[in-house]
Amino acid sequence: MQLQHWDTEKHGQVSEQKMRSQLEALGYSVSRYTYPPGTYFAPHTHHVDKIDGVLAGRFKMSMSGQSVILEAGDTLAVPKGAVHSAEVIGDESVVSLDAIKYR
Repeated sequence: MQLQHWDTEKHGQVSEQKMRSQLEALGYSVSRYTYPPGTYFAPHTHHVDKIDGVLAGRFKMSMSGQSVILEAGDTLAVPKGAVHSAEVIGDESVVSLDAIKYR
């Protein structure tokens, strides 16, 4: 799994604008979503490469038999065709940046 944590020494405090700019610079189209507690996405795939980024809350993502919990500043690459699932963990909504790579 390609999990990356926000580097505050290099980029300062995590913010939507900073994360969005970094993802767009990599060639991704970025949308913002808010998922309330209890949200669960059953195993599924996408026809494009994606990166899921978290601005707030805790988002458990599972892929290739592994699970990680993303928190503010974390991003996870989801390759095209990879079976994955996701769920909001805890009582706080997840604010997410959904980055899609169009080719």
